[in-house]
Amino acid sequence: MESILCTTRSSAKPSNIYIVGAQNTGKTTLVKALQKHFDRRDNCKWKDEQISAPKIITEVARGVLQKHAFTAADITSSRTRAIELQRLILEAQLQAEAEIGDGWFISDRSGFDPIIYALRYVGSEAARDLMASNAFIALKENMQKSLVIICEAGADWLFDDGVRLMPISKEDWMAFHSLFCTSLEAAGVDYIVLPYSTTGSTERVDFVLEKWATDDGEAKSREVS
Repeated sequence: MESILCTTRSSAKPSNIYIVGAQNTGKTTLVKALQKHFDRRDNCKWKDEQISAPKIITEVARGVLQKHAFTAADITSSRTRAIELQRLILEAQLQAEAEIGDGWFISDRSGFDPIIYALRYVGSEAARDLMASNAFIALKENMQKSLVIICEAGADWLFDDGVRLMPISKEDWMAFHSLFCTSLEAAGVDYIVLPYSTTGSTERVDFVLEKWATDDGEAKSREVS
């Protein structure tokens, strides 16, 4: 988890931001661009009040994979290891969010990612077990009070980085995106889709900032045309 220093002049606490979605949809690139935006003190404002800059929660799954010697292949080759991996990722996400304290954050992925992977590669029973955990319940509550942006799959930038489990086709990739949307809806977590046709870094940052500036932790639109 990375942090940025910025003077706080008020008690205002903006909504946290989660950037989620299928593999290779530009999530980490977008989080880094948002972090760069808030590196400037003049940009540390919300509803016309000076705020602290966000803490940045980097993708916790990579750290879990390295720490516990998992590989992407474990997700499909061993049901037991796949479930254990998702449980560890869930707990790591909760710990990262708990460490923020009174600040606010932008998170590269969320507590829903382990659920989606369990649904996709293990089964609904495993996903239900994870969703019944105290860790997931707490993470879901955090998301319900936050701005959740789903980066839409479909752009021409799908590539294998050797770490993540990759979709086998573009259709599989789009199905993964749909699973994110339907799962969030079923759990009562509102979201906004960042269209894959919005490709420029500045455009993508502006899209998120526009939604964040008016976010109040209540119900949000689900799709943006």
